[in-house]
Amino acid sequence: MSTIIYPSPIYGPVHSRRLGISLGINLMPADGKICTFDCIYCECGYNSDRRTRSHHPSRQKVAEALERQLRKMHDDNQHPDVLTFAGNGEPTSHPDFPSIIDDTIRLRDELCPKAKVSVLSNSTFITKPAIREALMRVDNNILKLDTVNADYIRRVDRPTQPSYNVESIIENMKLFEGHIIVQTMFMRGTTDEGLDVDNTSEDFVAPWLEAIKDIRPQEVMIYTIDRETPDSHLLKATHEELDAIKARVETLGIPCTASY
Repeated sequence: MSTIIYPSPIYGPVHSRRLGISLGINLMPADGKICTFDCIYCECGYNSDRRTRSHHPSRQKVAEALERQLRKMHDDNQHPDVLTFAGNGEPTSHPDFPSIIDDTIRLRDELCPKAKVSVLSNSTFITKPAIREALMRVDNNILKLDTVNADYIRRVDRPTQPSYNVESIIENMKLFEGHIIVQTMFMRGTTDEGLDVDNTSEDFVAPWLEAIKDIRPQEVMIYTIDRETPDSHLLKATHEELDAIKARVETLGIPCTASY
């Protein structure tokens, strides 16, 4: 198994399949992972294999490192398309997340005004009003919804919070009133224990589409496995499967991109 731990608090720029030239902002420690999901497909590996005793980088450290990198890129005539909150875990779990968003927007406006601010989140903290308000201030509020099937979520996304409830997550997604991009991983295969993880069938796609219709996002991003995963038996969804799902989203009048 070859998984990735990202530098902190800034890494890149990297080329994102979905976002373009992206400067990464990792609000987790550089030596481990802190996440409210323990996905079997996570490129950072399992939580148990990436334990850390370090703390989140401070708000001040994040702002200083971001400003330093953006000034260097400006001097080098490099211009990011996006400033992306991602990395070794769930970015909205940082205790100063709303204030860090404010700092990032200020620095973006000063140093790279054409860049978008994006947050890749597993949605577990959107029940908190302060997190929703912060996400309303970013350009790309990208929230995960792999399925509406609770058993599948327990098998694949593996929330660490016993209180996680996908129906509550969907209701809170509606509160963004369209200022949301839903991101969904489609894949096939089995777990290492032999449990089926194929969510491309009608039993999974049809209820997911109903949720998409209710949420009314500005966009949907569907994708499949791109890097090595900690569970070794997972398989990519096919181009044909992703294209068929993409077409069904578009029939709802919602833009959709597919990354293969």
